[in-house]
Amino acid sequence: MNDLQTLRAALMPPEPAADVVDRSRHRLQNRMLGAPRRRIRPFAIGIGFAAAAAAAAVVVATLPATPAPPPPPQAVAPVDPGRQILLAAATVAERAPVGTGKYWHSTTKVGTETWEYWTTADGHEWYRDAKTHGKAVPQVRPRPIRLNGDDDVTISGILALPADPAALRNWLVEGLKRHGVPANQRDAFVLQSLIDLVSVVPSPPAVRAAAFRAIAADPGVHAAPDGTGVQLPGGGRLVVDPATGQVDGSSVFLGPDGKPATDTKGHTYAVSAEWTDDLPK
Repeated sequence: MNDLQTLRAALMPPEPAADVVDRSRHRLQNRMLGAPRRRIRPFAIGIGFAAAAAAAAVVVATLPATPAPPPPPQAVAPVDPGRQILLAAATVAERAPVGTGKYWHSTTKVGTETWEYWTTADGHEWYRDAKTHGKAVPQVRPRPIRLNGDDDVTISGILALPADPAALRNWLVEGLKRHGVPANQRDAFVLQSLIDLVSVVPSPPAVRAAAFRAIAADPGVHAAPDGTGVQLPGGGRLVVDPATGQVDGSSVFLGPDGKPATDTKGHTYAVSAEWTDDLPK
């Protein structure tokens, strides 16, 4: 052994005995097996908190937004009962079947007088009043149908009238302008023509409905004070059955001033009309 080896041997401690090594190894193993496990609760709490926060975020994101309060209801002006009658009649009229018959029969009453006309689609006409003793006699010159001034309107022309209330009114106004009717009298003439279209003229369902709606749009139309019918501008009255859309014989003829025309005794005129196949002998 050289000098270096001799020095190393002198400095190093002696090797422990084998039983000492064994006892030390067993103590280390026992200590390792019995040592408490590492606590991970703080880490777990952190994960749970993050998961809960994420879930809350999902809930917040998926919950519906609080609905905005509905706007306050706006006041709606009540519809005049008279206009309601006319609008109801218009709805019934436009759904009604097209009238059929050989004659268009119109009746006019004023006071104790009554006269009637039976008119065919080709213009032939018969007439009856107190002087004909109950018989229908042929008219030498059939009455023209006049709606907008002095134009003679045929039954075929009536079938072609506009079925829109505004367009129908415009058609009537243009005819009045063409014939020089003063502007301050046109409203009364238009109203009379509209009344004729729902009462004494053989209008098709769509045209009658448009006429009813045009009358209802007149600002001077209101429910009659006694509850029977519709009060017209100027004091006229129109009684309509809203269930059938038919005028119940209380339509009036209007004068140029818009007021009801009367006979010498102050009686107003009432008119009604319908299709029929019968002609009195």
